[in-house]
Amino acid sequence: MTLVAFDFDGTLSDSEMTVLLGDQYDVADQMESITERAMNDEIDYATSLRERAALLEDLPEDRAAAAFEQVYLRDGAADLIRDLNDAGVHTAILTGGFERGVAAALDRENVSVDTIVANRLPIEDGHLTGDVEGPLIEGTKDTALENLAEEVGVDMDDTVAVGDGANDLPMLKVAGTPVGFVPKDAVRPHCQVVVATMDRLGAVLEDDGVL
Repeated sequence: MTLVAFDFDGTLSDSEMTVLLGDQYDVADQMESITERAMNDEIDYATSLRERAALLEDLPEDRAAAAFEQVYLRDGAADLIRDLNDAGVHTAILTGGFERGVAAALDRENVSVDTIVANRLPIEDGHLTGDVEGPLIEGTKDTALENLAEEVGVDMDDTVAVGDGANDLPMLKVAGTPVGFVPKDAVRPHCQVVVATMDRLGAVLEDDGVL
């Protein structure tokens, strides 16, 4: 069996969840600036995520829900996930983004993955607290991928990681096949293959015998 692990924001989705949340609170420009610095490896991911979450303190829950409803899978992503599932591949999403946004995008396309590892934005009294919780704040995606591979009985040589930003570098470095999806400049040298569409990614996985 093969394990294919996807990043979400910028990879499976062309949305950026924190920016969509920021649009609800007029802090999107600040969010985008922080995200860009993190994706280019100018600041560490945990710091960037906490800074972005802090900007959302007191955002009403219904406005957060409205933002998550704007998260979509990019063209071809749902079909590729279905093909992988049908082929018996273990599919996973490893994201520093948020569970509710991932779930909303998958539910809309009526598609599922085997494993989701994501973060959460706590809510108290109907408002975001400005904090963030989850396994991929201080934790890194290499550990998440290695733990998942061990759990499902897949050798690391039989893992594929797909990502675009600096926080994807750890899993790209340990995966059997590291794939960059329109990767940032700091990420590209660590990718065995670079693709720009889900169709092209599907073709790469066919060539590698995964599909």
